Amino acid sequence: MSQVGKKMPEFTTNGYNPKKEEFVTISNKDFEGKWNVLMFYPADFTFVCPTELEDMQDQYEKLQSLGVEVYSMSCDTHFVHKAWHDHSEAISKLQYTMLADPHKSIARDFSVLDEEAGLAQRATFIIDPDGIIQTVEINADGIGRDASQVYDKVRAAQYVRENPGQVCPAKWKESGKTLTPGLDLVGKI
Repeated sequence: MSQVGKKMPEFTTNGYNPKKEEFVTISNKDFEGKWNVLMFYPADFTFVCPTELEDMQDQYEKLQSLGVEVYSMSCDTHFVHKAWHDHSEAISKLQYTMLADPHKSIARDFSVLDEEAGLAQRATFIIDPDGIIQTVEINADGIGRDASQVYDKVRAAQYVRENPGQVCPAKWKESGKTLTPGLDLVGKI
């Protein structure tokens, strides 16, 4: 069932903040009042996952310039996140918080838990300042995501929020043309 347009589930969990080198407690309340990207991934110490998390780090500063906070989450513990951070060249670069879901309840509540494998799917959520999920992307386990697309999706979501009545067409970029839906456009696009 789609989560788009719905309030994000409530949760409280532990995490590892590599920037501050400390364990933290994060809840859905920490998402309020700002844009957020929540990136679920299957597991620490794997193969595709570190490439995705490193790729998201490459976009982190750009996303921060839009007022966006980024969180990654797997069903591993915050202790495993720290160990992975300390032993992986790719993960040692991370500055955003890595959240833990060892009970698998958060992945389940976001409808991205692969029950058979007991792991989160590769899912990216863009969540607005009101806690409403604006986009969801879910990939098969063997297909890594491109974090550069997240920037464009966040910017489009922000534009639509700031400009009611306008929509962003395919491949929209920040300075691109938008559309104002109406009878005059029916059948003309």
